[in-house]
Amino acid sequence: MTEGEGKIIMAMELLTQTTVIDECQQLAALLDKHTVAKGNGTHKTAISQMEFMREASPNTAICAVYQPILAIVVQGKKKALLGEESYFYGEGQYLVVSVDLPIHGFVVEATPDKPYLGFKLNLDPVQLCEIIAQTRPNIDKKEHSVRGLFISNASASLIDCALRLTRLLDTPQDISILAPMIIREIYYRLLMGEQGKAVRQIATSGSNMQRIAEVIKLIKTEYTKPMRVEDLARQASMSVSSFHHHFKKVTSMSPLQYQKQLRLLEARRLMLAEKSDAANAAYQVGYESPSHFSREYSRMFGAPPMKDVERLRLLIAGGRNADTY
Repeated sequence: MTEGEGKIIMAMELLTQTTVIDECQQLAALLDKHTVAKGNGTHKTAISQMEFMREASPNTAICAVYQPILAIVVQGKKKALLGEESYFYGEGQYLVVSVDLPIHGFVVEATPDKPYLGFKLNLDPVQLCEIIAQTRPNIDKKEHSVRGLFISNASASLIDCALRLTRLLDTPQDISILAPMIIREIYYRLLMGEQGKAVRQIATSGSNMQRIAEVIKLIKTEYTKPMRVEDLARQASMSVSSFHHHFKKVTSMSPLQYQKQLRLLEARRLMLAEKSDAANAAYQVGYESPSHFSREYSRMFGAPPMKDVERLRLLIAGGRNADTY
C-alpha cells in the first residue's frame, strides 16, 4: 500500500466515524423527545417490535431474561453480565442477544442532563430465516457454536435504519407499510455485518445454536422441575459432553446454572408483583430449602429476598419501571 492509498483509507474511516457520531446524535434527540415525559425505564412504541430505554442515573440494575434483540446505545454507556463474563458498550455500539439469556445490565454513564438512551428491536427468527434463504441458501449448518450475546460497532447504514424507523413515529399512517420494510433492512445489515455468522445461527434450522435454543425453551417451560442433563442432551441430539460444551459456549453457563437464574428471577417477580413471601416464592420456583434459596438469592441480587424486594418497591414508588429490574 502506498502512502497516498493509506491516507485515503484513513480519510474514509474518519468520515465514516463522523457520520456514525452525527447519526447517533440525531437518534438520541429523537429518543429523548419520545421518552422525556415518560421518565426512566423501558418504553413501548407504536411499532410493536421497537422499544426505547431511558435512565438518568448510573448503577441502575436491569435483571431479566432477554429474548433475541438488537440494542443500540445512542447515548451513555452500559455493562452487561452474562454468567461470569462482563461486556461494556457505549454510544455507537450495538448488542445482539441471539437466544433467551438471563442477563444483568447496569447503566454506567448517565446524568439527568444527558441520560442513557437506548434503541431496542425484538428480533424475529422467522424473518431472519427468510433473508438468510435469499442471501446464503447453502449455509453450513454445522458451524461452531458462538456466544449468544455479542457487541460490535454500529455501521452508519445500521444507525440510519434505526433513525428512519424511529422517525415513522411522527407519521403513524406510514408505519404499517414502511416499518416492515425498514426492519427487514435492519436484519439484512446485521447479516452482512461483522457479526453476521452469529446472527445467522439465530435462524438456521439444525445449527448447534438453534438446537441449544430449543433446549433453552424447554428449560424455561419446566424450570421448577428437577432436571437431568442426559435428557436435555438427548433433546438436542448431542452426547452429554458435546451438549455441555455447546450449551456453555452459547450461554456462558451450565444448564443447572441457567435453571437457577430462571428460578431466582421468577421468585423475585412473585415477591414483587404478587406480594408472595420469600418461603412461598422459593417453594413455587422449585426450592425445597428456604435457607438455600435465600443464600442463592443474595448471591445473585446482592441482598436477601425481602430486603431486595423492599428496595425495588421504593424504586417503583419513585417512578421506575418494574419490568426492568
